Amino acid sequence: MENEKLIANPTIVLREEFDDWAVLFDPDTGNAYGMNPVSVFVWKHLDGNHALEDIEKKLRAECKNVPDDAGVFIKEFIADLVAKGLAGHKFQNA
Repeated sequence: MENEKLIANPTIVLREEFDDWAVLFDPDTGNAYGMNPVSVFVWKHLDGNHALEDIEKKLRAECKNVPDDAGVFIKEFIADLVAKGLAGHKFQNA
C-alpha cells in the first residue's frame, strides 16, 4: 500500500494562512481541520503522482532537521486523511 499513489479529495478546500499553517475544509460535512506546515507540505503532494515514500524523500530533501521517524508520522497523517475521506489512493491499471 505504501507504493500506491496518493490523491487528495478534490472537493476539499485548502485555506493557507499567513504563518504557513492551513485549514482543510470539507464542504460536504462542514468540518474543518487545522494543519501545521509539515502537514501542508504533505497535503500538497497528494496529487496522484506521489506515494508515501516519495513524499518522505521530498520532505527530507526540502526541509531541515527532519526527524528519523518522520515517515511514521506521515503515514499516520495520511491514514487519518483517508479515514476521514479527505484523501485516498489512486489506483493504476496493471
